[in-house]
Amino acid sequence: MILQNISILNYKNIAEENLKFSNRLNCFIGKNGEGKTNLLDAIFYLSFCKSNYSSSDANNIKHDEETMMLKAEYEVQGNTEHIHCGVKRQSKKTFKRNNKDYKRFSEHIGLLPLVMIAPADISIIIGGNEERRKFIDSIISQYDKVYLQKLVNYNNLLQQRNKLLKHQPQEDLLLVLSEQMAGIANYIYEKRLEFVEKITPIFQEYYNKISANKEPVSIEYSSQMNAGDFIELTKHNLTKDLVLKHTSVGIHRDNLEFILSGYPIRKEGSQGQKKSYLIALKLAQFDFIKEISGKRPILLLDDIFDKLDTQRVQQIINLVSEIHFGQIFITDTDKGHIDAMLEELDLDTESSLFKVENGKITSYA
Repeated sequence: MILQNISILNYKNIAEENLKFSNRLNCFIGKNGEGKTNLLDAIFYLSFCKSNYSSSDANNIKHDEETMMLKAEYEVQGNTEHIHCGVKRQSKKTFKRNNKDYKRFSEHIGLLPLVMIAPADISIIIGGNEERRKFIDSIISQYDKVYLQKLVNYNNLLQQRNKLLKHQPQEDLLLVLSEQMAGIANYIYEKRLEFVEKITPIFQEYYNKISANKEPVSIEYSSQMNAGDFIELTKHNLTKDLVLKHTSVGIHRDNLEFILSGYPIRKEGSQGQKKSYLIALKLAQFDFIKEISGKRPILLLDDIFDKLDTQRVQQIINLVSEIHFGQIFITDTDKGHIDAMLEELDLDTESSLFKVENGKITSYA
């Protein structure tokens, strides 16, 4: 899959740009705060119908402007896809594929697979359980639309059950809701378990390459449903739920345990180890989506080399330069880093370099 060009109007600090891209490597150089991350986020938005950083569409509109627009052309498995998104303040956004409006934004997810690695993603490693559930859900939802819909349905039923527990705790109604949630919870649990089992060896291989086999790593799927069926768990915990006034068991409490040398990495790992872990996890995500979907995702690398030693940087550069990864977008604050990388990898003829300054993006001569 290739992003051939993009038009941007009033997206964050980018006023107006029309850019064409290389099929292999696209590099954006500029100081922090100039707009490099905003450009990558615009590309992210076109794949997921939302920003990677803001839950409010209005926050993505340039200050003092009323509308924002993103428009792009992709080559996907031999076909051309035209994607258009428009957002107005105080209005619903529109999202179109080949000039046809989507009825539901969820229909778009998976068409344009994408993997982004950014500094904020470290929350997957060091943040709370919710961050890791979002990570696993975002991956499975890209290739399994049934999973995405069941996840929405489960969360809606969970809200109803919690509301009932808080205001009108009638046991017969609670049982009905639990029965409705059970089949959905079992499906989500099985899909998460399957995902962890499949991605773990891929992740371990990438981490070993980045770290030169310095430390063993693993991923463990922690779920209350490892111990029993959803219905039995909710029945067993009903008294507890009535006291707490919320649902205390279910897939909404699942977690991924990231292990380094036998210990949780969020407690024991150095900054470099945590970042290496994150990058290996994301590269494994790339491989997993590519195999499942049959499409090669776009890879976005936002300032990923900070806090890594020279050896690990070199290993990552060698990995992502392989043709296996297809089209890559990368940002850096130092053009010297990019020039050295291109020279070493001999990708000068397959790359495009851009300068980013105060929201303006220009091509290097």
